Amino acid sequence: MDITYSFEERPNADLIIELYDNAGLPRPTHDKERIQKMFDNSNLIVTAWDGDLLIGVSRCITDWVWSCYLADLAIRKEYQKDGIGKTLINLTKEKVGEQSMILLLSVPTALEYYPKIGFKKQESSFIIDRAEWK
Repeated sequence: MDITYSFEERPNADLIIELYDNAGLPRPTHDKERIQKMFDNSNLIVTAWDGDLLIGVSRCITDWVWSCYLADLAIRKEYQKDGIGKTLINLTKEKVGEQSMILLLSVPTALEYYPKIGFKKQESSFIIDRAEWK
């Protein structure tokens, strides 16, 4: 397995949708245009590749000096538990630097994962939910 990581290579919506569906990440993958806009409007994306196969992605929105919102972390099922998610997060942290925190909203299935790789659970967050996917 020869995994490469990239800050420059942005996958197209079809590759992203296939990855998210494979990884079980609940995103509006039925809406290709919305997925593309999610990536077009993100300013820090790190991808993981096994040859031409997209196997992981970290998608973030950041100001580079205070906070970095990790909006998506997805790893292809057959590559999970190989350290790829942790590497994507480490590369993300390296890129935003020491002045910026990384924060996220976890899907229920990943609640046990994030503390294992250095995240601290916070009890001080609030959310206004989006409209239902259509």
